[in-house]
Amino acid sequence: MSALVALAVFVVAFFFIATEKANKVKVVLVAAAVMAVLGLVPGSEVFFSEHEGVDWNVIFLLLGMMIIVGILKQTGIFDYLAIWAAKKSRGRPYRLMVMLMAITAVASPFLDNVTTIMLVAPVTVVVCNRLDIPAQPYLIAEVLASNIGGAATLIGDPPNIIIGSRAGLTFNDFIIHMAPIVVVTFAAFVLLTRVLFRRSFRYNPDRVAAVMVLQERRAITDPRLLARCLAVLTLVIVGFGLHAVVHVDPSIIALVGAGVMILVSGADVSETLREVEWPTLVFFVGLFVMVAGLVHTGVISTVGDWAIGAVGDNYFGAATALLFGSAALGAFFDNIPYVATMAPVVEGIVAQAPDPATGQSLWWAFALGADFGGNGTAVAASANVVAIGIAARSGHPISFWQFTRYGLLVTVLSSLMAWVYVWLRYFM
Repeated sequence: MSALVALAVFVVAFFFIATEKANKVKVVLVAAAVMAVLGLVPGSEVFFSEHEGVDWNVIFLLLGMMIIVGILKQTGIFDYLAIWAAKKSRGRPYRLMVMLMAITAVASPFLDNVTTIMLVAPVTVVVCNRLDIPAQPYLIAEVLASNIGGAATLIGDPPNIIIGSRAGLTFNDFIIHMAPIVVVTFAAFVLLTRVLFRRSFRYNPDRVAAVMVLQERRAITDPRLLARCLAVLTLVIVGFGLHAVVHVDPSIIALVGAGVMILVSGADVSETLREVEWPTLVFFVGLFVMVAGLVHTGVISTVGDWAIGAVGDNYFGAATALLFGSAALGAFFDNIPYVATMAPVVEGIVAQAPDPATGQSLWWAFALGADFGGNGTAVAASANVVAIGIAARSGHPISFWQFTRYGLLVTVLSSLMAWVYVWLRYFM
């Protein structure tokens, strides 16, 4: 009974988020409160449990990177990059979109996709304002590209970190098994964007001419401050890449980087904290509590057990169920708590596999479904929520369905490509 009630609360909340009939932050807070009052979450453990509560690693990673980006903005670096990108693309909308997507997709495997979006999105907003073109299509394309590109490595997408830890998979394992299909999928996505966003491409020759005569170096307001900030950012990025070696969580690295950035820049703390997307952080906390209700009452594990039980000893069927099931469920739940919940279920199935290669193929199917499913809806991945928050704050609001109608199509196509890849590589 409690599982049905938790599912009902989640569905009603998701309806209000999807239809935008109420502010999404208010919706998740009310839904989280209802679940707490009805005893559908694990009491105070919701603030401490790794699998049935708020993922503070995500929250503090976002907070640290928001502070870093806020200070970087003061140096004029985003204006510099925006003018540079506009001039390199000569203001041609599709060429500009491909350039921004490529930067995002190349960065995402080495940074987590949330960090990548937080660095690229402000540049995108500035360049679109300069060229007097709508920023929404470019931001959506970048998020979709980041979720695809981030799937290539262990550290590129948070679900991969969870899967790697549970399955004992290394950084090189992800490169060998995930990167090939990611490259092919991204290439197909680049071609698809020409059709998906064709109505949004607008060329304004007067604005382009005005941008072409600008000297991007003049956009840098404080070169010395920029040098210090870039040094700190570089160390943070190196820390992200080595976090599995030094055994320090990315969230700690981001917070330390934010503190060092404040010290070396001499930035006013009050002004810096105003740059933080507090509604986005609160939304995540509420969403994690809602998902905790589904986890605690057994909704997610029941769905997973049913899907896997239906395929029996057919391991290609199990891989298919994991891939498409993860893509479908991951489109409606944030893929971080979803993967944390389902990883033990997958581990149990892998333990029964007839050989290690077959068992490992199930992990790859699971990872591909969870990563690509992150594009499904506006709340399916952390990067999606962050980008929508940045868009709203910069005057280019993206509605739930504006994002989702593109995201669902990309998720379906990328999942189908991943399924064919899994079949050809592991079961043919």
